[in-house]
Amino acid sequence: MTDLSAVEAPAQGALARLMQRKLALVGLTIIAAVVAGAVFAPWIAPFDPNDQMFDGLTLEGAPMPPDGKFLMGTDLLGRDLFSRLLYGAQTSLIIGVVANGLALVIGTLVGTTAGFFGGWIGGVLMRFTDLMMAFPALLLAICLAAIFQPSLWIVALVIALVNWVQTARVIYTETSSLATRDFIAAERTLGASTSRILFRHILPHLLPTIIVWGTLGISTTVLLEATLSFLGIGVQPPTASWGNIIFENQTYFQTAPWLVFIPGAAIILLALAFNLVGDALRDVLDPTQRGRD
Repeated sequence: MTDLSAVEAPAQGALARLMQRKLALVGLTIIAAVVAGAVFAPWIAPFDPNDQMFDGLTLEGAPMPPDGKFLMGTDLLGRDLFSRLLYGAQTSLIIGVVANGLALVIGTLVGTTAGFFGGWIGGVLMRFTDLMMAFPALLLAICLAAIFQPSLWIVALVIALVNWVQTARVIYTETSSLATRDFIAAERTLGASTSRILFRHILPHLLPTIIVWGTLGISTTVLLEATLSFLGIGVQPPTASWGNIIFENQTYFQTAPWLVFIPGAAIILLALAFNLVGDALRDVLDPTQRGRD
């Protein structure tokens, strides 16, 4: 009989195997640094992120370059860039976790239902998934963001509504395969209920895939949030977001390049970090990858 213990054995030592991967350690270090900065922003940030300081601009009214007081310089309104980056990390992580978590729940629910029941139920759900996949994700997100009043939670909801389809397709494929396995047929013969089969046999086998897609999906979410904020339809100022920091200061690209390069580098590093960890988790949790380290 298969239950949670059936997937615990392959997962034993997964953390130790993950720690042996140098790129995964680099990704975890970057993520830990960003999380620490976001959590402790009220204590680490030297200034209020929305405080427009009188000495935050030059005599000509231009942003101040990095110096002893302003570690990363100031923006076009004289606000400390370092402080805004720390609070912007909160925005990126909140949206990344909430939006990706919601997308993961929707995708898992749709994919599991379609794969397990099949028939007309699976056909309808997967054709709807195909229809959603036919729309460019960014274009669909822009349309949804334009309809709703942009805010932190609305942006998270919009991103979730366009990001669940890939998860649904992957979960559907795995569930369809699991539903035809002998141990599932045996459970049905013994009279096991649908809920027992789903929660004690199907979902435990899907857990590694869900974990990997949950990790990889955060990087996509962070990039999409930054894109929407850069386009002016994401998180709205004065709330700090790495994307809207670039959007607000793009006119100073040549005269104050740090206002664009620093938040841009932060976005790239965070997305790269989650990709590195997600790839490592996929290799660690996938039994077919064992012995290739």
